[in-house]
Amino acid sequence: MALSAQLQLRQNQSVVMTPQLMQSIRLLQLTHAELLQYIEQEVEKNPLLNHETDRGDGPTLDLPTEPGAEGILTSADDENTHGTDWFRNELDHTGKEISAQMDTAQEDMFPEDSGAARPDSPELAAQWKSMPGTASLSNDTFSDLDGFAAKSDTLRDHVAEQLIFAFSDSVSRLVAADLADHLDEAGYLPVDVMETADRLNVDVKLVEQVLQTLQEFDPPGLFARNLSECLAIQLRRKERLDPAMECLVGNLELLARRDFKTLRRLCGVQEADLLDMMAEIRTLDPKPGNRFDNANIQAIVPDILVRPAADGTWSVELNAETLPRVLFDQAYYLEVSSQPGNSEEDREYLNECMRNANWLTRSLDQRAKTIMKVAAEIVLRQSDFLTHGVENLRPMTLKSVADAIQMHESTVSRVTSNKYMLTPRGIFELKFFFTAAIAAASGGAGHSSEAVRHRIRQMIDAEKPTRVLSDDVIVRALKQDGIDIARRTVAKYREAMNIASSVQRRREKGAMDRAGL
Repeated sequence: MALSAQLQLRQNQSVVMTPQLMQSIRLLQLTHAELLQYIEQEVEKNPLLNHETDRGDGPTLDLPTEPGAEGILTSADDENTHGTDWFRNELDHTGKEISAQMDTAQEDMFPEDSGAARPDSPELAAQWKSMPGTASLSNDTFSDLDGFAAKSDTLRDHVAEQLIFAFSDSVSRLVAADLADHLDEAGYLPVDVMETADRLNVDVKLVEQVLQTLQEFDPPGLFARNLSECLAIQLRRKERLDPAMECLVGNLELLARRDFKTLRRLCGVQEADLLDMMAEIRTLDPKPGNRFDNANIQAIVPDILVRPAADGTWSVELNAETLPRVLFDQAYYLEVSSQPGNSEEDREYLNECMRNANWLTRSLDQRAKTIMKVAAEIVLRQSDFLTHGVENLRPMTLKSVADAIQMHESTVSRVTSNKYMLTPRGIFELKFFFTAAIAAASGGAGHSSEAVRHRIRQMIDAEKPTRVLSDDVIVRALKQDGIDIARRTVAKYREAMNIASSVQRRREKGAMDRAGL
């Protein structure tokens, strides 16, 4: 067989992920805030892009002027005054005229060489920014900027402010600062006193004394080493840490199991008193440090608005506030591209900017249409939920919606990520409507897992103290309602909703029933 070179022509199809295609896919899963930030960056880089609010033909506000008023420059006089020193010609005021009008000297109003103010206590200037002279310690032009900005204190800052006045000697302050550095986000101290004393080469009694002082800080419960100590600190601050309450706090494991018989014997109280003590413990804060959580919380802005229509259907529309308005400035492009002195590099740059601008406007339009198409299909499938509530939530998958609108499943997944829908029943993330299906007992249509969870919670909330429903009883009741579900699935849903077992609920509700609560 002879080897020879041959020329063959083939035709095939392949998906090429160009950078613009990858960016278009990324635009689908961006949130409203992320999309605005991305558009701001594109407008800053591309001179051919403008916000719609930047257009000059928008509405203007005409301010009325008094008859005979002079020195006011209007937009109609802009062309006549262009290139002239309008400030000198029309607003020329000398220092004497200003002093005569203000009835004071110009030097008193605008002091320039007043000198640097000396702080009263330089050692406290970092903690007290309102002290005289502290503004001169900063090199910034506007030194006390955070005095005007609303800024919440962090847990470290809150503790540091109290450390300044709690300890007088330097050794105790050093130990306190070291313990404060080990605080976790919840306000607990996950360190050992002996290890801290060995590491700092100080006496153990000194560390215990410092820790006892730190546990008096606000909010109550800080610097606790476990949950029992945290609750005890708060009860001691309220003067409610009697021997019975101290015993209850020290046996939180029995309290979690609702072992009221053993707790009554250990605490030496009656059942009604035990329930009152439990109610008081529920009012305490198990994680006092979480109130200083400074995570940026962004308000949810719905992307889709759903309203009932006049004909009994549902009206679906995009939220106009979340739609970015970007315009391609074609007039500016024609003006710049027609310049005779443009080089080849300049023309290539303008063409690249034009292609990017056209691509961005088309991508934003395609993004809005895709979101609208997916939202309309969701509302069509979940109309019973919008009308009657969560009991009528239907099971739905990404694939079923993708097949209905003739899109890929990954596209639907990107569209539903971090997108919210405003309905008459509240604001829901689009992912909320996609739930797994639980088979029907009679072989009919399946039930949504979210609807089954709601049904289980309703049954447990309606149970009587003398007839607490076990997981087996719940399974039989659900099967009578046409829901084929396993016992382990019921237990999983119950634990996910933070509902105690039937044994624990029977003990708690029985005790409350005997106490008449």
